[in-house]
Amino acid sequence: MTYLEDLFSVAGKTALVTGAATGIGRMAATALVMAGARVMIASRKGDACRAVADELNGLGGAGSAEGFAGDVSTEEGVDALAGDVARRTDRLHILVNNAGATWGEDYAKFPYKAWSKVLDVNVTGLFHLTRQLTPLLEKAATDADPARIINLGSVMGTQPIADGAYSYTASKAAVHHLTRTLAGEFAARRITVNAFAPGPFQSRMTAFATAEEEQARKVGARVPLGRIGAPCDIAGATLYLCSKAGAYVTGAILPLDGGQSVQHGMSLFKD
Repeated sequence: MTYLEDLFSVAGKTALVTGAATGIGRMAATALVMAGARVMIASRKGDACRAVADELNGLGGAGSAEGFAGDVSTEEGVDALAGDVARRTDRLHILVNNAGATWGEDYAKFPYKAWSKVLDVNVTGLFHLTRQLTPLLEKAATDADPARIINLGSVMGTQPIADGAYSYTASKAAVHHLTRTLAGEFAARRITVNAFAPGPFQSRMTAFATAEEEQARKVGARVPLGRIGAPCDIAGATLYLCSKAGAYVTGAILPLDGGQSVQHGMSLFKD
């Protein structure tokens, strides 16, 4: 194994990625499979997860994938998913809490139910799935190689912008704060907890604005680096945080946004 392979390898590790049938979750799962991990892919659509797992297994990577249904939007769903994971493995090295929901509506019409629907998935389900899987993470953790948790936040959780997605932006700010809170509590257990704060990527959630190439170019033109995110951007960040390279990183909210988190448009003295 070369120096770089050793530094970024996740060979032999077992991972769970929620919401991994599409978008950023699929990008993260692909990276882990290609780098040698055994990856469990779960979302509400079990058939889609099984199909994705089959596709990933056909890529010739060093790892493997298995897909099944898992719903983090309810207490019963979290219980069932945690039980399914425990039946499949006795230890979990990596947990990627990627499953998410959003709701867009004008402020004057924003419905009451849009808060519980979004927060139940993005915050409540994330917390309780993590809580139930903590014993499996502890079994995998060592001083030299901690277990890893990656939560999916958003640039909308770091910047005061809603674009009509009021419950979503609030939920992602909560994910960032919860990430830091758990990082402090889990350090003694040798579990790192970090979050991604992505800007625009092509996914089912952003399909309304990025599905077509012309749309993606238009959105990318608003990003300081001039483009939307690509699968390799998620892959690199995932392998960094889950491998030896990121073993000393915890409590970080990693901006994967092409500079949007430092984009402010203010000028104090210059024209």
